[in-house]
Amino acid sequence: MSIDLTNTSGRTILAFKAGRSFRRAGTNFVDASPTKGAIVLTNEDGLIHFMWKDRTTGEVGEDLILFPGDAKLEKVTQSSWGRTYVLKFESSDQKHFFWLQDSSTLRDEEFVTNLNRTLADPNIIAIWDARNVYPASEASTSAAGTSTPQPSTIQPIVPETSDSTPVGTTPEQLVQLRGIVSSMTGFTSEDELLLTDVLSSQNLLQLFQSHPDLLPALFPHLPPELIPSPDATPQQVVEILQRTTNSPPFRSAVAQLDRALRTGALGEFVRSLGLPETAATGVSAFLAAIAEQARQEGGTEERMEED
Repeated sequence: MSIDLTNTSGRTILAFKAGRSFRRAGTNFVDASPTKGAIVLTNEDGLIHFMWKDRTTGEVGEDLILFPGDAKLEKVTQSSWGRTYVLKFESSDQKHFFWLQDSSTLRDEEFVTNLNRTLADPNIIAIWDARNVYPASEASTSAAGTSTPQPSTIQPIVPETSDSTPVGTTPEQLVQLRGIVSSMTGFTSEDELLLTDVLSSQNLLQLFQSHPDLLPALFPHLPPELIPSPDATPQQVVEILQRTTNSPPFRSAVAQLDRALRTGALGEFVRSLGLPETAATGVSAFLAAIAEQARQEGGTEERMEED
């Protein structure tokens, strides 16, 4: 059965055959999974999605949102086989391992180079060498000749982690949330301002405790297993949200967004939020745009009430 690798919700930038590898418990070995898969890079509303997709079932096994300049796919030099790669991050210690599955090694470097160029700058155009595109007859049989490599010895690895307009959120709640976020900045210069400071655990805890009526607006963003039950007490809800915002995946995502805002490469993303493109020129500009949006929407709400 043939699976369409480009059947995604975003615009597919590139895709190539690759399997996943996993660390063997208690050792420094990485074992390659024989499952036929593919790495698929897409652009959805200005955000880059790095996906691993099962080529047999079409199921998406991993979907990572990457910000410009934060991640890079590197060859594992300790691998004697030579086709094992690791996705590393600047903002965290996460590591995701893959192995290239095409029967030919001819385009390995080309695929990895174009992927890394895109991760550094989503606006670049991939450069392909026509001499490396082999005939359809060879491509159609390449999957059958793919063999699973032997385990690779590597340095100790940090265990993998993964990340994920609220549905059901009222416009009034969004206006209030934006206003609160805009009031959390007390900095005077771009050099001093870090998104990790604005969205610190202490600031978020104060927000949760002082605005319990707005907390349900955050529920759609939580993992399903962490969504509070209808009979949860306000204190239990705060504890769940605090545990989530203190988690390594959340802190890593904040650091990635901070780093990406400094690259100026998130124009399409901020436009999808209803913000001007200038909001993508830095953390201060991003928060200032949110504050202005909150002010305008708050004013609109007041005028509607007066009418």
